[in-house]
Amino acid sequence: MSDLTRGPIGRHILTMAGFLAAGLVFQSAYFLVDLYFVARIGKQAVAGVGSSGNFLYLGLAAAQLVGVGSLSLISQAVGRKDEAYAKLVFNQVLGLSLLLSLIALVAGYAVAGPVAHALGADAASGAYGQAYLYGYLPTLACMFPMTVLGASLRACGVVRPTMVLQSVSVLLNVILAPVLIAGWGSGHPLGAFGAGLATSIANAASLGVLAAILPRIQSLLRLTGRSMRPQPAVWLSLIKVGLPASGEFLLMFTVNLAIYWSIRRFGPAAQAGYGIGARVMQALFLPTMAVSFAAAPVAGQNFGAGQRGRVIETFRTSLMYACGLMLALTVICQWRPEALAAPFTQEQGVIAVTCQYLRIVSWNFVAIGVVFTCSGMFQALGNTVPAFISSATRLATFVLPCLFLAGYAPATLADFWLVSIASATLQAGFSLWLLRRAFRAKLPPEAASDMALVSA
Repeated sequence: MSDLTRGPIGRHILTMAGFLAAGLVFQSAYFLVDLYFVARIGKQAVAGVGSSGNFLYLGLAAAQLVGVGSLSLISQAVGRKDEAYAKLVFNQVLGLSLLLSLIALVAGYAVAGPVAHALGADAASGAYGQAYLYGYLPTLACMFPMTVLGASLRACGVVRPTMVLQSVSVLLNVILAPVLIAGWGSGHPLGAFGAGLATSIANAASLGVLAAILPRIQSLLRLTGRSMRPQPAVWLSLIKVGLPASGEFLLMFTVNLAIYWSIRRFGPAAQAGYGIGARVMQALFLPTMAVSFAAAPVAGQNFGAGQRGRVIETFRTSLMYACGLMLALTVICQWRPEALAAPFTQEQGVIAVTCQYLRIVSWNFVAIGVVFTCSGMFQALGNTVPAFISSATRLATFVLPCLFLAGYAPATLADFWLVSIASATLQAGFSLWLLRRAFRAKLPPEAASDMALVSA
């Protein structure tokens, strides 16, 4: 376990972010590997898998209920040296995660078919999307306990083991993908279903190994059957912190569904181009997300320890890192977006859509970095409602304009991406204002002089 209440803030963030970024890159590689092999089937397959891949956001939304709650409560308990409560929260949230895994499987298979066909630009795209989901849904079930284990370890300052396991699981997925998707060696290609199945097998193996080695990589968190019995007070505390964060990811799911539905009239090439562009963009965001994820336990432990000045310093440092990274990524997308799209498709129409998307949307990268940073700080403070409110503004500033453009005949794809820039900029400003209010409410008067850092 690492004590994040002492030592240089910047070093803590960079050390943890380095391992987290590596883990996130490997985690993101699951979908990119699948997308690479699925692209060899055709643009309908890419469109179908891309649209159905949005179920990842739905799974992430539900997983935040247990992940963010455990990160916030355990990191604060560690900061104030309350090991008994940290152990109790860990067992309670793990039990809750197993229940959610079962619900995800049952509900997922019930709605996968109708949703995939509703999102597809044509019947073929819908069929590919449905097949992919049938293989991918076990991944969503594994996501709940895996998120709890990863978040709980991160709250204690332990990040290396999860990164190593994610790396190994991606290698397993790389091996399985051509075998299950294209039938290499087996002679029985499973297509889009094989893409989802390869990811599910790799994730299940990673979860099993992490659960097995948990007692060896840290000394605080222990599984005890008696402590896993539901305790309403602890569940309520977890839900209070995690539910708004779940809503935040649910809004991302809603936004992506709105985009896929709105651009259907432009055909499978448009959906495929957007799908590739969105996944590439998410992969580019991983270093910035790692900074945000690292800042949350650093700020959380310091908040629990009563060191409010270090909380402010954590925000300032992580914001500087996030905006610097996002500015560099903007330059890359403006310079050579075709190099980012080419590995996934050779169809010029799809590449053109991807390049246009990345060139336009990259202008909001810095604003998104601000949103990520603020979200991590809200988690550290144990109040994620402001982050949810901030994300909810995109319903009015992005989803509604998209629905209007969907029925507006002169609208082009570029119009959708331009609306995204305006929406992200407004959200960034609103997030900073909400965080300033949260700091004023949570920090004592002696830290008031540091408030200017939030608005700088």
